[in-house]
Amino acid sequence: MSPSAQPSTPRHPTPPSPRRADSAAEPVIKSLSVLVPVYNELATIEPLLKAVVSVDTGLAVEVLVCDDGSTDGTRDILSNLNLPGVKVIFMDENVGRGGVIKHLWTVATGDVLVHQDADLEYDPRDFNALLAPLLAGSADVVYGSRFKGSIERMRWVNRMGNLTLTAATRLLYGAQISDLMTCYKIYRASLIRDLRIDANGFDFEAEFTARLAQRGARFAEVPVSFRGRTVAEGKKIHPFDAVRVIRELLRCKFSREAGV
Repeated sequence: MSPSAQPSTPRHPTPPSPRRADSAAEPVIKSLSVLVPVYNELATIEPLLKAVVSVDTGLAVEVLVCDDGSTDGTRDILSNLNLPGVKVIFMDENVGRGGVIKHLWTVATGDVLVHQDADLEYDPRDFNALLAPLLAGSADVVYGSRFKGSIERMRWVNRMGNLTLTAATRLLYGAQISDLMTCYKIYRASLIRDLRIDANGFDFEAEFTARLAQRGARFAEVPVSFRGRTVAEGKKIHPFDAVRVIRELLRCKFSREAGV
């Protein structure tokens, strides 16, 4: 797993109490759904899921793993997997990372949802830090910022691209975030009720953020650790995805959410 960063507070705190300051505004958080999109992650999927189920959040946890048409043997591993609280779903065809997350929205039962990539670049022990602002009632959605935490092996082009896309998001939507493309996004399930997202690929991150900002969601960030991998090791995001992301940011700025 990724090495811990060294911020001023413990990186992997003990589970906070499942309460929030303004309990009259929102129900107490009692459960967490971990949404895990998977595509061709033969080497990492099993150790990643073992790391996820080992984290003690103090909440009831369900882990929803959705294979998006893997062809490398990942589906065989998932078919024989037996881990507590883990449910495996197989897509009939490849629909993209965003498409998988949207499908998992329809089956998740947790009060809070978190995205978890299957590639071991992110450390599930950061779940408790991500949960803290939600449990305190100070935010509706929390992003795990790699730029405020620790980063290993992030390519220069990915770093510059992400910083540029994040700056565009702040300019267009006023969302005070530092890491638009982070995997770690955690939010109350009520926040996505009736939310319409059209994007299915990595541009999902842009539309999701834009629409929540337009709905007036309160954003917060916490530092997380990240250990990147190379394209040869299975890295899937590419420079042309940045074009799709900026296009989606601009489209959302000048169009209403579908169905609203």
